[in-house]
Amino acid sequence: MDVESYLRRIEYHGPRQPSASLLRSLHRQHLFTVPFENLDIPLATPVCLDIPLLYDKIVVRRRGGFCYELNGLFSELLTALGFQAHMLSARVRRDDGGFGPEFDHMLLKVELDEPWLVDVGFGESFVHPIPFNPGGSDTVDGRRYVIAPTGNEWQLLREDDKGQVPLYLFSDVQRQLGDYVGMCNYHQMSPESHFTHNWICSKATPEGRVTIANMRLIITRCGSREESNLIGEADLGVCLRDYFGILLDGSADLLRLTAAPAIQKPGN
Repeated sequence: MDVESYLRRIEYHGPRQPSASLLRSLHRQHLFTVPFENLDIPLATPVCLDIPLLYDKIVVRRRGGFCYELNGLFSELLTALGFQAHMLSARVRRDDGGFGPEFDHMLLKVELDEPWLVDVGFGESFVHPIPFNPGGSDTVDGRRYVIAPTGNEWQLLREDDKGQVPLYLFSDVQRQLGDYVGMCNYHQMSPESHFTHNWICSKATPEGRVTIANMRLIITRCGSREESNLIGEADLGVCLRDYFGILLDGSADLLRLTAAPAIQKPGN
């Protein structure tokens, strides 16, 4: 992996010595420059958990990805820079209040003088790494993301003025990239996966977040929210380029996205 190209991709130009400060900077820059997106699914392009392919997609072609891609490649960057980074498995909270299966989500644990929870692949969540201990937290736009033990597992909670909601459960057990292949295939192919019914492209900004979801452009700045509908492939192409730096292969890909409206999952 070309570390220099990866660092240019996330617009990081500072010191390289492994430290909590460096980890915070890399984490923040990754979220500000590399979008969480699942565009390959409606475009019928297989997502393969192979590091050279992920590097080509995210660094060379300047795309984004979902958790297995983003955290999987970020783990490689951290390791190349001298960090001890380990993959963890999480079970994501469902709409009915239950949780998904093991390997539903990938996050990272980084060992320094103290351990840190790292996640650049969950969409709207914490911006800075969180100390991996009970009560470790980060606050973003009035929402507090906090780690808490629960039984033999840990949970990431989101707290705001409406209360507290668990986002996912995870165990402190080291995993390998190949462990996630089955759930990666599920999320891109199963009719039960929400990723096969909705497409999204989203990234954090210093003021909030910008998202395109099923032809809706959503921009949040300092707590305010603006939402508008995109009209046709030309409008979509401009927004993908201007907000995310994504240039798709041609009008056929843009047309496929405009023709892929959100569909409710069976039973919903």
